[in-house]
This record gives sequence, structure tokens and C-alpha cells, in this order.
Amino acid sequence: MKKVAIIGLGVMGFTAAGRVLAAGHTVSGFDPSEKACERAAAAGVRVAASAAEAARGADVVLLFLPGPDQIIGCLTGGVFAALASGAVVVDHSTVDPDTSRKMAGEAVKAHLRYVDAPVLGRPGAVGKWALPIGETPGALDSCREVLNAYAGAIIPVGGPGSGNIIKLLNQLMFGAINAMTAEMMAIADGLGVAPARLFEIITASQAGTVSNLFKELGSRIAADDFESPTFSVDLLIKDVHLAVDMARNNGTPPILGRTVEYLNEMARAQGCGAKDTAVMWKCVKRSWQG
Repeated sequence: MKKVAIIGLGVMGFTAAGRVLAAGHTVSGFDPSEKACERAAAAGVRVAASAAEAARGADVVLLFLPGPDQIIGCLTGGVFAALASGAVVVDHSTVDPDTSRKMAGEAVKAHLRYVDAPVLGRPGAVGKWALPIGETPGALDSCREVLNAYAGAIIPVGGPGSGNIIKLLNQLMFGAINAMTAEMMAIADGLGVAPARLFEIITASQAGTVSNLFKELGSRIAADDFESPTFSVDLLIKDVHLAVDMARNNGTPPILGRTVEYLNEMARAQGCGAKDTAVMWKCVKRSWQG
């Protein structure tokens, strides 16, 4: 049995917490959202007043945070100092490889271990999540038991930052599918074909274009359901921006990725940042209407 701390008790962190508790580990946690803390406490998580307090005495710390700034602030702002030598920090957030490398370096200085293990998978697929792993030497071995509670595939890729290279490349593809689905639905609507009807026909075809992501986006579009996001426009903007920067800084500038970045930012400019990414079809339609 491990002592596990989870920092970030939103949808993904809370989902993982349930599996970690069910596996027999003890779980402490922290989230700046009072609502998230109340929900976690009701599920059996010992909620702390700060990230550092949640981490104190933990064998494994799991991070489910929005982005690089939050990761750096959390770790250097108290979590590293709260951990005993040999503890492991597992970052499940989507950040740039350089942030992972920097934080891994700080962890080693503090005699800690570090893993970047961004999640490939939606909340409902918990237990089947794929985790591409970047790690400091021996870090994965010290936390694999915990990761097995909610992951279906744990795939070592290389040193620190390697996991997030894979995740950002995946997010480029996510963004492209999302953008094309939005544009297609908007064009269909302009041609007099209801998006819900188009979704029904295409999914019935079992064509190679029918991905799980298309099914999820299309079902939300058909139901006009964007207010309780599985994945928000704001988060997609962050991920695609990080991916585009990663590619550009490597001398491999993306073409489609930049177009996707523009469409995402257009959606946020229309006030849709907090909505599910499926809402972008409406944003494309509005852009034509002026």
C-alpha cells in the first residue's frame, strides 16, 4: 500500500483518485476549487489545505494541473520541499517537454524521482488510459503499482520530457479532427443539411473517418450540449499552442497545426473558451456571418 497525494481534483484527478482508493492505497489531495474538494472528500480522499500539506509524507504525488505555470508553481512552491528523499512525482498534466525536464532536474537535486506521464484517454476510459512515460532513472519502478490502478498501458519512451512529446503530438491530431468536424458541420448547415442528420448518416456508414473522437463531438453537436465540457476550448488552445511551439522550436514548423491554432483562438474570441470543443462548429458558422 502506498501513500498517494493527488494535486488537482478536477475531472481527471478525481477519476484517478477513485481507482487509487479502490486499489487499497491511501489518498490525500488538494484543489483550489472548494466544490472539487468537497466531492473528493465524500469519495474518501483526505483533503488538505494546500498542495504541500497534501504531499507531506507521500510516497507518490500525482499532478493533474492545467499547464506549465501551475506545475512549476506547485512543485517549487512547496511540494518538492514537503517530500522525503526517494519519493516520486508523477505529472499527468499536459505541458511542454522543457517544463518536464526542468522540473525533473529540480526533483533530482532534492533527491526525488520524476515521471512525466500525460494521459492519453478520456475520463470515461479510466482503466484503459495509455501513459507515455518520460522518467528519471528508476522512477517508473517506484510508482508503477499506483499507475496500474487506472492505466491500461504504461509505455516508457525515454528521459524526462519524452512523455509530453508524445502527448503534444497527439493533441495536434485531436485539434485537427476537432477543427475539421466543426468546419464540416458548419458547411453542412449552410447547405441545408442538419448537423445532427449528417452525424447520424456518417456514423451509420462505419466509414474509416468515423473515429471515437468524431462520435463524441458529433453526439454533442447533435444534442447541442456544450456547457459541461469533457474538454474545453481553453484547454485545447493551451495544448495546441504548446505543440506548435515545440515543433517550431525544433525546426519542424507545423502547417495544419497553425491553422487549427487560429480556429481555436477564434472560438475563444467569440466567448466559447469554457465550452466543450464541439461548440466550434457554431463559431465557424458565426465567422461567415460577420
